[in-house]
Amino acid sequence: MRVLLDTSVLRAGFVSGAGASRQLLRAALMGRIIVMASTALMLQYEEVLLRPETLRRADVGAHDALDFLDGLCAVCRPVAVWVRWRPQSPDSGDDLVIDAAVNGLADIIATFNLRDLRAPAARFGIMAELPADILRRIR
Repeated sequence: MRVLLDTSVLRAGFVSGAGASRQLLRAALMGRIIVMASTALMLQYEEVLLRPETLRRADVGAHDALDFLDGLCAVCRPVAVWVRWRPQSPDSGDDLVIDAAVNGLADIIATFNLRDLRAPAARFGIMAELPADILRRIR
């Protein structure tokens, strides 16, 4: 299964040792799912993880956050965004997710923002689901 992680899911898995987002990250690192990301999305991940409040919640330093992203990059399938499909969502950050998902031929987007991502993803035959629902699919 090719999965694209919305930034909110990545952040939730990074700051919390429990929960579906962390389990989804573990599944990616163990190779049970294929995660993908574009350069723009990786930069968004980095910006969010390096925010002082994110580092505080995760109880780590910036170096640890960058090491985590390096590990994610090692298992991530890179996506080249050849075609932009904008605007698809009211939030331009969500358009980064849609662009990467469509260009990377994702099967599913892991997100907490179903309201803004479900319909745009469906236009391209991509599902948008909560991390817990994706975990049930891969078990």
